[in-house]
Parts: sequence; C-alpha cells; structure tokens
Amino acid sequence: MLRNRISRKIGMFVPLLAIAMGFAAYLWNPLPLQILRNAVFDQFQRWHPRIYVEAPVRIIDIDDESLRRLGQWPWPRTRIAELVAKLQDARAAAIAFDVIFAEPDRTSPKAMLDLWQAPDSLRRQIEGLPDHDQVLTQAIARGGVIVGFAVERQRHAAVLPEIKARYINIGESPQPYVAEFAGAITSLPQFEAAAAGNGALTFIPDADGVIRKVPLLVRAGDTLLPSLVAEALRIAQGARNYTVRTVPDKGVGIAEVRIGNLPVTTTPEGEVLINFTAPVESRYIPAWKIFAGVAKVEDLAGRILLVGTSAQGLMDLHFSPMGGVIPGVEAHAQMLEQVLTGGALQRPSWAGAIEALIIVCAGLLVGAVALSTGALPSLLMLCALLALLWAGAWQTFILRGLQLDPLIPSLALIVCYGLSSIVRHLSSERRQRWIKQAFSRYVSPNLVSYLIDHPDSLELGGRRQQCSFVFTDLAGFTTLMERLDPGAAVSLLNDYLDRMIAIAFAHNGTLDRIVGDAVAILFSAPVTQADHQRRALSCAMAMQRFSQQYKKQLAAQGKAFGDTRIGVHSGEVIVGNFGGSTIFDYRALGDPVNTASRLEGANKYLGTLVCVSEATLSGCPGWPARPIGRIVLKGKAQPLAVFQPLEPDDDPDDQYQGAFDLLRAEHGGALAAFERLAAARPEDPLVSFHLERLRAGKSGDLIALTEK
Repeated sequence: MLRNRISRKIGMFVPLLAIAMGFAAYLWNPLPLQILRNAVFDQFQRWHPRIYVEAPVRIIDIDDESLRRLGQWPWPRTRIAELVAKLQDARAAAIAFDVIFAEPDRTSPKAMLDLWQAPDSLRRQIEGLPDHDQVLTQAIARGGVIVGFAVERQRHAAVLPEIKARYINIGESPQPYVAEFAGAITSLPQFEAAAAGNGALTFIPDADGVIRKVPLLVRAGDTLLPSLVAEALRIAQGARNYTVRTVPDKGVGIAEVRIGNLPVTTTPEGEVLINFTAPVESRYIPAWKIFAGVAKVEDLAGRILLVGTSAQGLMDLHFSPMGGVIPGVEAHAQMLEQVLTGGALQRPSWAGAIEALIIVCAGLLVGAVALSTGALPSLLMLCALLALLWAGAWQTFILRGLQLDPLIPSLALIVCYGLSSIVRHLSSERRQRWIKQAFSRYVSPNLVSYLIDHPDSLELGGRRQQCSFVFTDLAGFTTLMERLDPGAAVSLLNDYLDRMIAIAFAHNGTLDRIVGDAVAILFSAPVTQADHQRRALSCAMAMQRFSQQYKKQLAAQGKAFGDTRIGVHSGEVIVGNFGGSTIFDYRALGDPVNTASRLEGANKYLGTLVCVSEATLSGCPGWPARPIGRIVLKGKAQPLAVFQPLEPDDDPDDQYQGAFDLLRAEHGGALAAFERLAAARPEDPLVSFHLERLRAGKSGDLIALTEK
C-alpha cells in the first residue's frame, strides 16, 4: 500500500511534466513546430481570406503579353521613362518600382558605340543623342517615384542606399529588433538622387519559403532603412517622417510605425503580417495598356502604382499562404491594400501569455481528469477542450484577424493526456494485479484469471464437463484441537492448508472449497484441461508427500499431527455459477463430486491414505497402482473399482497383484498368499485389511462400506 501511495504521488507530477514539455517546446520553437503553426494559420487564410475592398493601389504589370508586344526585358530606359511620364501625367499618387536599376542601360547610344565599328562622322552624331539613363533620371526627377534596393547579409556588401526620410523614435531604440543586413544592392546613384523615395524590395520568407509578412523597416549596421511599401505610403501622403514607437516595456519590441499620418501596427520586429485575398483581376493593369493609351485614367489617378512583373520568365515569384505562387509585386500590393482599407492580421504581444496560460490551466485539468476518471470521460473532455481551443482560435481569426496558436497548446494537452493515461493505465494494472492477488486468496487464481479474461461467464448456470476431483481430510483434527491451545492449533492448520492449497494451485487446480481441515480441489474447470486426470492424481500424491513430511517435522518438535486422507475421482458434472443475484458460488455439481468425497472417507476403513477410482487412473497410463477392489460406497448401489496409487517412479507391486488376483478369483489359495505377504509386510495396512476379510470368511474383491 505504501508503494501505491508513492506511485500516486509520482503520478501527480506527470501533468506538470507534460506542461513543462509544452513550455519547453513553446520557448524553443523548433523548426517543425514553426512549419506546423504556420500551416495552421495558412489554412485559416484559405478558409477565410481577406475580402477585397477597392483600394487606391494598382500593379502596372510587365506581364508576358507586354513582353510580347514591347520586346524582351530589360526594356531600354527610355521606354521606362516613357512609362513613368505617362503615369505621372495620369496624376498617380506614387510610382514605386519593384525593380532595381543597378547597372547602366546597355542600349544607351554611348554604350552601343563600344560595340559598333562606326565611322567618326556617325560616332559624333550618336554621341550627341541623349543618354537613356539620363532620360530616365529626368523622368524620375519630375516627382512621385520610388526606386528600390535589395539588402544583403554578406559582410562584404558595405554599400548603403540613399536615405530619403527621417526617423523619430518614441521609446527605446528600434534598431535591435528589426532584421539586420550588411549592405544593399542599390539602383544607380543618379536614380536614387532623383527619386522621391528609396525602399527595400527584400522579403523575409519563413523557414518553408512562404511569404507571410513584409518588413516596414530593416537595417544595415545601425542605419534604419524603409521598405518599398513604407516609402510608397510616405510619398503618397507627401510625408517626410517615420515615427517608430516601441512597446513601453523594455525588451519587447516595436509596437507601431507611423508613416506620415498613417499608423501601422507591426510585429515586434517591425513587420506586417499579410492577410491575403483571393486573386483579383482588377488589381493588375498590363504595362502594354499604358503605352497603348487604353488604360482607364480613373484606375491611375490618385493611386499608388507598383511597377513589377508577373512574367514567369523573370522569376519574381514567391510561395503564398494561399497555396500557390504569386509575383513579389502582388505581396507589396496586398500589404498596401490592407494598410489602407483594414483587415490586417495581428499576432498580439499578449498572445504568448494566453497560450501559456492555456497550457498550464487546461493541462492541469486534463491531467487531473485523466488520472482520476475512466478513459472515455477523460477522452471526451480532451476532445471538448481541443474543440473549444480550435474554435476559439478560428473565431478570433475571422472576427478580429488575430493569430492565436492552437497547435502547441493542443500538442501539450495531448501529451499531458497521453502521459497521464499511461500512468493511470499502469496504476490500474498494478491495482488489478493487487486485487487479483488479494482475490486469489479467496478464490482460485486460475478462476480469477478466467473471469478476468471471460467476464461474460459471470452469469448463473453451468455446463456439462468431464472433471477430476481431489478431496482431502485431516485425521484426528478434532482431537488435536482439544489437546492443543486453540491459537497454536489454528496456526498449525493454517500452515498446513496454505501448503496444501499451494500444491493444488501449482498443478493448476481450482479451489472448490475449504471446510475446516478438509480441502476440495477441482480440475478441468473453468479452463478445460485435457490431462485433468493425471493432474489430479499428481496433485494428490504431492499433497500426500507434503503431509507426511509435515507430520514428521511436527513430530520432531513433539507435536502430534494426523494423517491426511485423500480421495480422487473423475466424471461428468455440471460446472458453473450457482446461487442468486446477490452472490455467486462457482462449483461443480454431480455424483462424481460426492464419490470423490466418499473415497476420501473410505481410506480410514481400508487402511490407505490415498484412494483413486478407475475413472481417474484410466487417464494416467503407466501410473503404478495396487487394486483395492470393487467398493460399494455408502449410499451407492453400483460397485466402483478403487486403487491405491504408488509413486509414479515406483515399480509395480507384483507380489501384491498376485495375491489380489487370487482374492478376486475367490481362489482357495488367497488366504495363504495374503498371510505370507502380511508376514513379509507387517506394516502394510492394505494387506492387513484383505487378510482380516479373508480370515472372517469373506472372499472376492467386492467390498461394501456401510459408513461414510
């Protein structure tokens, strides 16, 4: 019991262990969990994408059709300048290039002269033509244009882009929180100088390569750099400053970036989670329509125009949470749309605390219920909690756009349930073993095992079955009780019965009953035993050997103890549960039971200690035994062939068998044969019994017993 109490106390710590494991996974945040968590939020977006609301944002798409109509990429800078001029003439609020003009135009007249072998007169004429990059610079200088750069992590990249805006910090410095890079690949200096804005085009994909967020700010060294989206918003408002506000608590990160008069809530790292919409055709305006003059002016005026490409050959494609690939320029456009119209996703700063609280409270509840109740109630409660958790995460997503992680808390609850269930299962098994051991002290162990394996057998009724029975009785026990102190006598009896029953159990016998000093053992029930006759006889002989040793042991201590008489018989009986709805009594009913009991009682008249019937001995081929005779037991009409079994390794008693054959044949030489045998074996009770019968004038092997 002490061990059980210790086990229960140890089991109480299992939910705490599972909670600790959940916390460890939460803090460690390994890559597989990141991918799984992101997959959950991606699925939420697929089920409930952001509803597209008309926003002043369009993509000027250098698509495959535009390339087919206007020529392969890169286009001459004069054509880019023409595009810029047309968009400026349409009074666009801002023109942002999702393209880096990092190298001079190779189609410029002066660049081509290095390739051509032209005469001097032609060279002078060509040198007088305007430079393509200069033409684009002049177009950019007209205003409203944002060029881009790509940040790099390589330490050798020390080039920094030109900064066009000022930063105002509220709170601690934001630099430690934003993504750090070493330098940038920038557009040509003349383009940067002429542009109204200059923003980073770089995405920071998650570990699985999916674009889920766009940074508003990055940094190179200690220099803060805006993104293309941030610059587009700033230029569209005609603003000059970025106001970066960090969370008042130190070490948390950025709370908001105000772009002009437009506040944008960000992650602590200064990023914005994109809430993607389904594909919207009106978001795109093919570039060829601008040149052809067929684009609607109302689709351009007052809008932020992002110039980029969806052409597959230009390889500006990225994985989307919606389950496909999108052009990089669309990710910028969707972020601008949600900033201007609402519907942004948020991972609030308190989300971690809520998830940790769920792990603790729900984990303790799951663990306590799993440890204290059955499997089905605890499983139902776990399923209910998981359903509530996922439903809550789903509702906060669709109603508030909040990303609350149901995955790690769910895994923690499942682990807590699993470990607690294992502990309860082990405890239940240990308790069942204890109950089985305790129950086996009252009921035969093989019966306990059978009932555990076949609970359907616990019903009233029985079945016909061939069984064997061993009945024992201790001679002189009443006298022993009178002669000894009752406590001492009971102690001797308990030791005796304990060993006798242990022998029966060792032979897989079923304890039928204990009546005082008498024991009844059943074989071949409840589990059928094909060798039940041999088992019963082996058990009887083992009991007899023990009883003789026990008697000698007590005699050496000066304590008298009687002989054990045993009867063994086999036959068909009804085996099952008898009694009523209140209590069952598993036993065998039938004449063979009474016969085995009568054989045990016959020993005191025959002078033997073990009597076995022919029905039992016939199932033990090769077992040596001495015939006693055909005995008519008290209350019986038909005689029963009875034998005195010998030890299985003993040789047959040929001398006795010869004398008994004469007796059975009612031969006149039977008396002389038994007299010679008695003279040689004066302490053989069975020989003396037959000799007395012969001297009394009786003959034959038919013996009628008038008493039990």
